Amino acid sequence: MKPYAAKFYKSQAWKNCRAAYVRKVGGLCEKCLSRGQYVPGDIVHHKTPITPDNIFDPQVTLSFDNLELLCRNCHAEEHGGRPKRYDIDQATGRITAIW
Repeated sequence: MKPYAAKFYKSQAWKNCRAAYVRKVGGLCEKCLSRGQYVPGDIVHHKTPITPDNIFDPQVTLSFDNLELLCRNCHAEEHGGRPKRYDIDQATGRITAIW
């Protein structure tokens, strides 16, 4: 988290918005779901990134139109990172190598 956004991400407004959005979309990663995969979502992602210039604009920070629920792998891909090389089965806790 960037220092200028720390206060926002700790705010009750964001916590309420994030929880409401997760409920609205059913708790599943929206990118995985679009590919027919049922993966729990972990991170509510801002499609238009938060910057120092728009941090106080609720159309960017709190609008459902600018949010999507992603799993950690899809979120890493959105930010140009590599997805993790393993998966944890939620039912058994077993770790499986992906590649």
